[in-house]
Amino acid sequence: MKMPRRAAGFTLLELMVVLVVMAILAALAFTSYARYGFRARRPDGQKLLLAIGNAEERYYALHNIYADLATIGYASTTTATSDSGYYTASVTVGTVNALAGQGYTATAVPVGNQARDVCGSLTLTDTGVRSQTGTIGNGNCW
Repeated sequence: MKMPRRAAGFTLLELMVVLVVMAILAALAFTSYARYGFRARRPDGQKLLLAIGNAEERYYALHNIYADLATIGYASTTTATSDSGYYTASVTVGTVNALAGQGYTATAVPVGNQARDVCGSLTLTDTGVRSQTGTIGNGNCW
C-alpha cells in the first residue's frame, strides 16, 4: 500500500508566526530610525543659534548693545526659521546690572515632526551657555 504524500508548502500557523516576528522587527526598526532622524535634524537648529550668536556678537562689538533679530539682519523682529525649516528661533535681549541690552538668550524651538525630539528647545546665551529643555536621551543635544 502506497502512503499518501504530504502536500508541500507552509501551514497557516507557520505563516502567521513569521508575520508576527516580521511585525515586531519592523516596529523596532522604525523606532530606531525615527530617533536617528531627530538626531540628524538637530544640527539645523544648532546652526541657526550659532549664526544668531555670531551676528549678536558682531553687533555688540560695534554698538556695545545686543539687539533683536531684525536689527542683526533677519527678516523678522520676532522669529527666524532655520535653513531646512525644522526650527524657529527667537531672541530675548536682557538687562544686566540695570543696563539694557547687555545680555541675550536665543532659543530654537523644534517645529513639525522635529517637535517630538526628546531634546526639546535648544538655547544659547550671550555667555556661551548651551542648554535644552528636554532630556539627553538620544545622543548629545548640543
